[in-house]
Amino acid sequence: MSALGRILLVEDDPNDVELTLTALEEYYLANEVIVTRDGAEALDYLYSRGAFASRSNGNPAVLLLDLKLPKIDGLEVLQQIKSDEHLRMIPVVVLTSSREERDMVASYRLGVNAYVVKPVDFHEFVNAIRELGVFWAIINEPPPGSIRKQ
Repeated sequence: MSALGRILLVEDDPNDVELTLTALEEYYLANEVIVTRDGAEALDYLYSRGAFASRSNGNPAVLLLDLKLPKIDGLEVLQQIKSDEHLRMIPVVVLTSSREERDMVASYRLGVNAYVVKPVDFHEFVNAIRELGVFWAIINEPPPGSIRKQ
């Protein structure tokens, strides 16, 4: 399987970050994974500001977004992305432990591309990440011009 794209992982739980990175690396599903630990940092990355002012151009191939984040929660991040002409085409996968119906409904209303509840079991979690990576980094065809290669 060839490595493709840049993945933006927005996750504040260090264990979930480590599991996600392990799964993506094990299956060579991204050239680069950028990890941001809260919603404000994710928006700084997307808008190339603050610590990310000098980052390489282009949007990530996919954004893996937790909902329960410090500073700015995932739903607010999703709302800002999907209401911005330059960001709205980025596929966003909510990757959360929340099984709350209101979170799922709100995510879909805001335009999320997929909503995945994190499995508790390690092997299930790794398999879920692998399948997400295969779909979004390899199988999915983004709209023309939406993802600029770095």
